[in-house]
Amino acid sequence: MSDLTNYNDGGPKKSLLFVTQLVYILHGLSIVIGLMTGATIISAFLFGWPSIAAVILNYIMAPDARGTFLQSHFSWQIRTFWYGMVWTILVAIVGIVLTPLVIGPFIWLTGFVILGIWVAYRIIVGWLRLRQYRPIFSN
Repeated sequence: MSDLTNYNDGGPKKSLLFVTQLVYILHGLSIVIGLMTGATIISAFLFGWPSIAAVILNYIMAPDARGTFLQSHFSWQIRTFWYGMVWTILVAIVGIVLTPLVIGPFIWLTGFVILGIWVAYRIIVGWLRLRQYRPIFSN
């Protein structure tokens, strides 16, 4: 494990570690909001203020993470958000197209539930890896 207080030795600053954890917390809060309200997990994750704030923090702080194990976490978090957005749009479009065949709502329900599970998995795995001071195994 690298020394978290010494940025010159290739380890990230403690403040950057805090920001990375804060982003996971904000995304986790969005997931909880999706579970506890009428929203779906994926809609709360993509359109809720916690995740939007998290993505903004990702983009602002990502350059500071270069060369540290946190770089993989920033990439993981950003990709989770944008892949979630792309897949949500695709599920919505396919659902709309297939609505006349009466399977559109089933596509929406299935797709959004699967995307919610996928998002929760990525946030949980990322956060667990961060707590171990380890990079994400793949992006």
